[in-house]
Amino acid sequence: MPAHTLSLIIPVLDEATTIETTLGSLQPLRARGVEVVVVDGGSRDGTAALAAPLCSRVVEATRGRARQMNAGAAVAGGEALLFLHADTRLPAEADRLIEAALAGGHRWGRFAIRLEGRHPLLPVIATAMNLRSRLTGIATGDQALFMTREAFETVGGFPDQPLMEDIAMSRRLKRLSPPACLREKVTSSGRRWEQNGAWATILLMWRLRFRYWRGASPEKLAREYRHVR
Repeated sequence: MPAHTLSLIIPVLDEATTIETTLGSLQPLRARGVEVVVVDGGSRDGTAALAAPLCSRVVEATRGRARQMNAGAAVAGGEALLFLHADTRLPAEADRLIEAALAGGHRWGRFAIRLEGRHPLLPVIATAMNLRSRLTGIATGDQALFMTREAFETVGGFPDQPLMEDIAMSRRLKRLSPPACLREKVTSSGRRWEQNGAWATILLMWRLRFRYWRGASPEKLAREYRHVR
C-alpha cells in the first residue's frame, strides 16, 4: 500500500501491560507505510508514554471508546481506517487483506477472531462469534472493524454511546454494503471470559445485546456492565 493509505486507530485506557506488545506486532505494517494512531482516554499508568515511540502519533481524547475512535479518525491520514483494540493482534498481511477486500466492492468489513487463553470454551466461543457475525452482518469491535474513510464519514462515525457502539456502527454500515467477512483471524485476549467465568460472560453479553435490540439505552446497559465486571 502507498504511505498512509491505511490508518490503524487504537483507543486505549490504562493499557500499560499490553500496549508495547500490541504496537510491537504492528511494526512490519508501519514499515510498509501503515499509519498507527493511538488515542488515549486519560490513562494514569503511562500508556501514552509507552506508546509514543512505537506509533505514528498519540492523541489525547475524552474517555469513551466511541469518542476516542472518532478522535483518531479525525486526525488519521488514511483512505481506509481500521479500529483495533489494544489487546488484539492482527494477521501479518492485514493491510493487504483489507486492501483486497475494499477493492472488491465492500465498503467495510471485519476479521474472524481467535480467543487466546486456557479456558476450553474459548475456541467454541470464537467459532460462535464468527458464525453469528457472518449470518447477521454485525461485527464486534474485537473483530477489528475496517472501512473506507468515505463510508466512515457517510454514516457519521461511531455513535457517541458508552456501549454497543460497534453494533450500532455495523448497522449503519450495512446500509452502504454487506461486510467483507474475512476468514483470516485476529487474535484477541480471552481474559474477560476467564476472569468472570465463561458461561456468566456469555449470558451477560447476550442479555445486554437482547435488551439493546429491545431499545434499552446504552448508558443504562453500560452501568450494568461495569457493575458486573
